[in-house]
Amino acid sequence: MKESTFNAMGTLIQLKVNEETPDEVLDMARRMVLDFERRFSANADDSVLADIKRNACLQPVKVDQDIFQLIKVGKHYSLQTGFLNIAIGPLVQLWRIGFDDARKPSDSEIQQALTLTNPENIVLDEEERTVFLTQKGMSIDLGGLAKGFFADILLQYFEQNGVQSALINFGGNIVVMGDDPKAVDGRWEVGIQNPSLHRGEPIAVLKVRNKSVVTSGIYERTANFEGKTYHHIIDPKTGYPIEPDMVSLTIVSDSSLMGEVLTTQLFGYTPKIAVATADKIGAQALSINTEKNIIASKLLKNIFVC
Repeated sequence: MKESTFNAMGTLIQLKVNEETPDEVLDMARRMVLDFERRFSANADDSVLADIKRNACLQPVKVDQDIFQLIKVGKHYSLQTGFLNIAIGPLVQLWRIGFDDARKPSDSEIQQALTLTNPENIVLDEEERTVFLTQKGMSIDLGGLAKGFFADILLQYFEQNGVQSALINFGGNIVVMGDDPKAVDGRWEVGIQNPSLHRGEPIAVLKVRNKSVVTSGIYERTANFEGKTYHHIIDPKTGYPIEPDMVSLTIVSDSSLMGEVLTTQLFGYTPKIAVATADKIGAQALSINTEKNIIASKLLKNIFVC
């Protein structure tokens, strides 16, 4: 297969397409990813999200259709039960876990930031296609959704340009289409990271075709303060990193964006509740608890434990 590998969105991106695919299709896919990163970043000063933040409590900001759509989806799910909240930006920027300037904020700082995280204060105007934050200091963070959104768009691009088989690997977010040319049965093997081992060492392998596999884990980005390890997944209710009974959660679904929604919404629950909730809506889930035991959805087939 033809392959393009490069760094973007804080991870190593891997794109694979069948050999018959024109080179320009793969080249354009790479440019699309880099453009997504530039426009959707919560950390770049020249991004759309930074512009929305600068204009908080001042004026609405007109945005592109794709960004408006993702913010709309994000707000919708942020208002539901769970741990997803795209207004969590002030808390993420306080902790900065995963960056060189990570620190443990004071409780008063956290309490102040929590007052700026109500998703109802994200005002969307469908007709004007504008986004307005009603409080100064608010900011939107799409980190829990953006990769899935990008992956779905990239998959659609491949389909529209005649790609027969492809793998889109955004780190913890993988989408496969068509057959794996190296597999006898055509199914792709997707490894689920062993939280106790180095990256690339799986605890289980899934065999899938035409699916998205999204994994979120507390082992991905951490920081140590005063002898205690903190991870990057912030509880939007408390302002502190979630202290879950699970170390990773994987969702297998048709939509990568929905996989991102579910891993973020469900990560603060117990493994059994997270998996049972995914079952109820027809998704497939696999969770690894703090004792490194696997709890899997009844709907999830073809799991091979390593």
